[in-house]
Amino acid sequence: MPTYAVEALDTVTIAPGSPIDGMDLMSPFVWREQGRYRMLVRGVPDPLGPHDPTGLIASGWSDDGLHFTLDPQLAIAPGTDPADPDAGGCEDPTVLVADDGSYVVYYTGVDAARTQGVLIAASGPALDWLVKRRVALAAPAGEGNIKEATFAQTSNGDWRLFYEYAAAEERGIGASRIGIASAAQLGDPWTSLADPFPIRPDSWDNWHLSTGPICQLPGADPVMFYNGATVDARWRIGWISFAPDFAVVTGRGLEPVILPPPPEDRTKTDIAFAASTVIENGMISLYFSLEDRILRRARIRYYA
Repeated sequence: MPTYAVEALDTVTIAPGSPIDGMDLMSPFVWREQGRYRMLVRGVPDPLGPHDPTGLIASGWSDDGLHFTLDPQLAIAPGTDPADPDAGGCEDPTVLVADDGSYVVYYTGVDAARTQGVLIAASGPALDWLVKRRVALAAPAGEGNIKEATFAQTSNGDWRLFYEYAAAEERGIGASRIGIASAAQLGDPWTSLADPFPIRPDSWDNWHLSTGPICQLPGADPVMFYNGATVDARWRIGWISFAPDFAVVTGRGLEPVILPPPPEDRTKTDIAFAASTVIENGMISLYFSLEDRILRRARIRYYA
């Protein structure tokens, strides 16, 4: 079976003076644009007070993919009306760049009570000029907390949206799962499909599943670096591949690709969580977070 192996690990840094200085950092969505690396990243106040937002989304750039400078203004901030679907926080950005260079950013909006998450789309010609358009996907009955959007275009030209959701109680109290929806083209309504893959009862991903980025190297099937965890929420990063039409699974790693080291602060979360990928020089640069506060990059090689 093919495999994906980490060959290097690097720290990703944010220059001082950003609008999220001093915050915990997570959800680094990185892409290449006009010879530079661009990033959207989530900042979370530390400690998180009862009235603090669960996330603020900032934008930035880098020349080497490791040392980023953030723009002085936030890209996406919580709504100011308590009735706004993102009044409690903005999380998990995913960027789509249109042919005309404009942006569509899908992110998780958290309500003011911090009880529900919905998927929201914001679009605009620049990252400092985004307009929140609509709730793109809300939770089905009995489920909740739609988040962590990942998009992929199939070999047939239509689209798939992968997302994390909170499973109904009969499927596991407090368990996260990965859902999938289809659309003929971006902007069309999404139609929910059967979950793309299950937990594995006797493995490291036996309780929680969450979406991660999808990419494809030449000669390989599309691969998702997904996030999985045990019931005590020890999150690791694994891989799973699909047929080009995303109809079936073609491979799944037995062990995690990335196993986090013990937290430096034992009170912190034991978690590694994948957010985005960039393909360069025949390898995959996987951007992820550790402990819900530290940014990292893994350089991953595919072995057929």
